[in-house]
Amino acid sequence: MPAQPIVIVPGLGCASWMYGRLARRLAAERTVWVYDHPGMGFSQARLRDPVRIEHLTDHLAAWMQARGFVGVPMLGHSLGGEVVIDLAARFPELPSALIVCATTGIPENPSVSAQVVRFLLNMPRERLGLWLPATVAYLRTGPRAYWLARDQDRHQTGPLLPLVRCPALVIDGTADPVIRSWTLAVMCEQLPRARACTIQGGTHALMDSRPAEVARETLRFLHDVHEGRFADDC
Repeated sequence: MPAQPIVIVPGLGCASWMYGRLARRLAAERTVWVYDHPGMGFSQARLRDPVRIEHLTDHLAAWMQARGFVGVPMLGHSLGGEVVIDLAARFPELPSALIVCATTGIPENPSVSAQVVRFLLNMPRERLGLWLPATVAYLRTGPRAYWLARDQDRHQTGPLLPLVRCPALVIDGTADPVIRSWTLAVMCEQLPRARACTIQGGTHALMDSRPAEVARETLRFLHDVHEGRFADDC
């Protein structure tokens, strides 16, 4: 039986073209779909839609159902990690496993200004080749990035963590100033079935700065889940 496809869900303001380095490595073993949130990347949206994280989740769920993607692994990066957790809690039949990378907003929800400062601190650490495609992606997103970032205070993803029943791999990087390591530790503890992985030198955009390591850990995790060898280690 062929391996299930894997769906990559980008972070806030990010676009599918920023995930090519990771997608190419995952494609060695899996069919890879890189999704674009409405109003980001190649996906269209009305001016003020979406403005809430639940809107992103609803759109993702509808897209997956239209594609016939039921019971497939999901890889969410940054805000995309919040979205796939929301998806797993509200649409438990859709994901078979979660890989959450440098996930924002759980359990910490800093102010929008604090988030901006952290992202500015992170940018010099990223690969220069990411700067131009990232700038294009953020300009494409426009003001909805602010509305969605502000919605993190209201969204309260933390209570959703115990509702996630599928296995989860929580990945962070040691060179990421955006996410505090303790927040990911708490998230890992609150997920019912979770495994932790820290990637040395991984920045916030660790899917680009450390794509080989993220792909290796992701494929190893999915193989263990498929073979029934998954064990919590948080």
